[in-house]
Amino acid sequence: MKILVVDDSSTMRRIIKNTLVKIGHKDLLEAEDGAKAWNIMQKTEGIDILITDWNMPEMNGLELVKKVRAEPKYEDMPIIMVTTEGGKTEVITALKAGVNNYIVKPFTPQVLQEKLEAVL
Repeated sequence: MKILVVDDSSTMRRIIKNTLVKIGHKDLLEAEDGAKAWNIMQKTEGIDILITDWNMPEMNGLELVKKVRAEPKYEDMPIIMVTTEGGKTEVITALKAGVNNYIVKPFTPQVLQEKLEAVL
């Protein structure tokens, strides 16, 4: 299973990737913003899951989610948003844009695992 991790913080990308490796996922890609993530998605076949931050330069996570959901081949792709934006309004906005699950930073590896299992 190929997972794309998108966050402008290299530390957060490393934390997410290390957690994914610990729970058995090894085919991981990463990008530091939505524009680079979209570029990777256009060039790479078989990305199964998108895990993205909200606040990033170039193209933020919400813009990325909307772009991904507008593409028919990605309409069923599970998307998890991992962000500091924990308000009810933000969660509803993200879900309406097409996010399948939502994690507020900081989080534990167990939370990431549970949210990932919930979308699979």
